Amino acid sequence: MREIVFDTETTGLDPAQGHRIVEIGAVEISNLIPTGRVFHVYLNPERDMPEEAFRVHGLSNEFLLQHKRFADIVAEFIDFIEDSPLVAHNAEFDTRFLNAELALVDLPALAGSRIVDTLAMARRLNPGSPASLDALCQRYGIDSSRREKHGALLDAGLLAEVYAELCGGRQAALSLQATSGAARRNTKNNLMTERPQPLASRLSASEIDAHQKFIETLAPNPLWARYLDSQQDKTPN
Repeated sequence: MREIVFDTETTGLDPAQGHRIVEIGAVEISNLIPTGRVFHVYLNPERDMPEEAFRVHGLSNEFLLQHKRFADIVAEFIDFIEDSPLVAHNAEFDTRFLNAELALVDLPALAGSRIVDTLAMARRLNPGSPASLDALCQRYGIDSSRREKHGALLDAGLLAEVYAELCGGRQAALSLQATSGAARRNTKNNLMTERPQPLASRLSASEIDAHQKFIETLAPNPLWARYLDSQQDKTPN
């Protein structure tokens, strides 16, 4: 199944107070595995950058003025996400900002039914445990050492790994590997195993006799004859 794991960076906490998105990072996954396709943009928010937000992601006014506005990239973004489920950490925050940006360009909001919130998943799976992205990376042994500041594409990539773990990714793979190994041992590397008790023949005596007479018309020592002899050896006395 195709899903899009995404993250945003913003000028603040509330789009209702005029705050805007300044970075979008999105990673395409298929059956929980990254495909290599990503979407990443920095955005000119058309407003100033508060110091508190700058300390979080390090994106300055001077840097962002060089980049496009959301209206300039929205078509490309919608083409990338298509109608796939959208996965985010604390998804209500990111979705609220995206819907506010979409409203500014007179486009419909993202349907809530397609949003997957990994924060809610983590809290449900591990009640009372820390559920920040950093904490989940530590829990699942995911290297987040590059995360000196928040960055939308980096965080989306880390979240894709976390999401796979929340869905049982590594555990499922280990279970499958163990099951496959056991199956190989049980079959002694054969593709097929014999039944403990052979099925009773569904052929009548006349059918068996007719088949035997046909076999006798073939070349000397035909393969069918060797097969029939082997079956007779297995027949209980």
